[in-house]
Amino acid sequence: MRARKSISGMVIFAALLALATGILCLSSVKRPTGSPQLVSDRQLFNGEEMCQWPEATYSPAAAAQDESLFSSIYDSTVYAAEEEAGQTREITRPPTRQIRDLDPIYSGIAVNTQFNEIVLMDQNTWSIRVFSRTDNTPSGARLTEPKRVIQGPETEIQFNNGIYVDPINGEIYSVETDTGDKVVVFPRDAKGDVKPARTLTTPHRGFALAVDEEKQELFVGIQYPPEVAVYRKGASDEEEPLRSLQGQSTRLSDIHGIALDVKNSLMFVINWGHVSDYKTAGTGKFEDPSISVYPINADGDTAPLRVIQGPRTQLNWPAQMAIDPDSGNLYIANDMGQSVVVFDSKSQGDTAPIRVIQGNKTRLANPSGVAVDTRNKELWVSSFGNSSASAFPLTANGNVAPIRTIRSAPANKVSLKFGKVEALAYDEARDQIWVPN
Repeated sequence: MRARKSISGMVIFAALLALATGILCLSSVKRPTGSPQLVSDRQLFNGEEMCQWPEATYSPAAAAQDESLFSSIYDSTVYAAEEEAGQTREITRPPTRQIRDLDPIYSGIAVNTQFNEIVLMDQNTWSIRVFSRTDNTPSGARLTEPKRVIQGPETEIQFNNGIYVDPINGEIYSVETDTGDKVVVFPRDAKGDVKPARTLTTPHRGFALAVDEEKQELFVGIQYPPEVAVYRKGASDEEEPLRSLQGQSTRLSDIHGIALDVKNSLMFVINWGHVSDYKTAGTGKFEDPSISVYPINADGDTAPLRVIQGPRTQLNWPAQMAIDPDSGNLYIANDMGQSVVVFDSKSQGDTAPIRVIQGNKTRLANPSGVAVDTRNKELWVSSFGNSSASAFPLTANGNVAPIRTIRSAPANKVSLKFGKVEALAYDEARDQIWVPN
């Protein structure tokens, strides 16, 4: 795709580039409407400017054959374009300044108790990063280096969120939310720019993963239209799901987390409350976030057994969820609540959490991932807002400091959290750039 386009086309193209990389390149030239406007800028990826992929062996020739979003980026030449008197022309001046985040932003977390490892899903630089469970970044250190990084065009990792680690062989499962429409599976020791061991095509906007190891079934939570699709754990390619929970009676909405209580044959689903289904007219409405509970084998348009919902729950953009099979407690990463809320799995209605981990000592910043380590009696939480993951006692409550913290950025890091950027606006009066995510 070349830059000889209209100004509107260039805006769309520039936004897609930002979407693909988390890099926003902007001009500080302020001109009144009607004069030439800078729309895009120089080629973004020159081997020096972009976020580097450690241990990856990337080549433009290989990327050009890749059908993922990477190929549209690397096999392109991008220029600045100005529109004057209805004409478009190419120029090559560099950007005046750039806004970007070079550090990982962790959207999900899993614990590999078999190999004593922490596996983090990095949505910003499109990678999976593996650390030792006992890593603890010293206060004066900039970061802790990972043991392994899976990253690069061959991996097919893009805007991935949900993550799961096989408790026996350590295989890593990850689902792509925005562009890839697939689950990718890697061997436990994978690193660098490597192909997945297998891929599974899923409905668009897959966000959450869970596995019933007894029945060898993989649960994939879909944001919109809301659905829980259940596959064979070893499914690949275009294999159809074994069953699917979806429909108005389910009360599913914008799914962000799934937890399975195998002992009691129950499935818990986190809903954001944005109720909508483009296939059914008149279904759009807003509700409070909720946790809905179903039989683990629920199929079709099945109503929940019960729902945890209401202002007392403190749910606020709840994300990943995990269950302690021994106590039956549900742990929810409460993104905008800056907390982890804990419920008894038998809770229902507008009920308060039995415990809340929250406060300045916790160092939580937009927590979006949570994992229960029953072997070591630890709760792991990944923070979307500061490139970190922290371990707490399973019984932690209140404003408590973590046992250990793994940082992938300086201690005072505040992530840009651009997410999926689709548009930009400049407020000249306040000299601010507005970025909807």
